[in-house]
Amino acid sequence: MNRPRGFRLTAAVLAPALAIIVLSYAGRARAGAASLFTRADAKSTFDLKCAKCHGRDGRGKTTRGRLTHARDLTVAQWQNDVTDERLFNSISNGRGKKMPGFKKNLSESEIDALVAYVRRLKR
Repeated sequence: MNRPRGFRLTAAVLAPALAIIVLSYAGRARAGAASLFTRADAKSTFDLKCAKCHGRDGRGKTTRGRLTHARDLTVAQWQNDVTDERLFNSISNGRGKKMPGFKKNLSESEIDALVAYVRRLKR
């Protein structure tokens, strides 16, 4: 069945625009899910996985933190210098032999939430 040329032109223009809108909405939905996790569970995850070394306040003043030279996550200068990508990679892959990686135990959205939580520790 032959369709008018105007219909094909309109469809050719609208299809990519519709795809962009759908993908944009999907991205916002994922970001919303991560932010829901951030508000609800990031502190609990930090307390469970990170506080043994970094302390509940993030300052690294625990016995284990002193032994492993855990970073003080509250230092403003360090917070300004480190990127979110580096924080994400450190949480995912660990840091040498002293900090384990958590990519097998935490989802990407949970790690994103931890990155945001660490950012809130800045003094």
